[in-house]
Amino acid sequence: MDTLSYKTIAANKATVDKQWVVVDAADQVLGRLSSEVAKRIRGKHKPNFTPHVDCGDNVIVINSDKIKLTGNKWTEKVYVRHSGYPGGQKTITPKQLMAKSSTKIVEKAVKGMLPKNRLGRALFGNLYVYEGADHPHEAQQPKTVKI
Repeated sequence: MDTLSYKTIAANKATVDKQWVVVDAADQVLGRLSSEVAKRIRGKHKPNFTPHVDCGDNVIVINSDKIKLTGNKWTEKVYVRHSGYPGGQKTITPKQLMAKSSTKIVEKAVKGMLPKNRLGRALFGNLYVYEGADHPHEAQQPKTVKI
């Protein structure tokens, strides 16, 4: 048996093939869309996935203002943050967050699905979210992906 043909290939920064991908969020459920986007950013859909390397794609999410939430999540779901000071807890609902910026909802959902370490913070830089159907990344020739 030829044992050399069974070598595991670990990707590194030089051998990674990073693509640019466009995902349309219009009429998509937030959680389902976010998990697919996080998987693409992480690179888990590729055969040479390596856990400690940024081997995922750069993902552009368009039409974030047309995202859907199921049930009563628009009013009952709560995002909580704390300033670190006494009495510094702040809450906001998705409806209030959507009024400020619809891109934040998608960003928060995807960021929560990425690793909570240095690599996760670097991977989050590969996500680009836009409210309308236009984006400034045409020079990268992104491929449209159906989710």
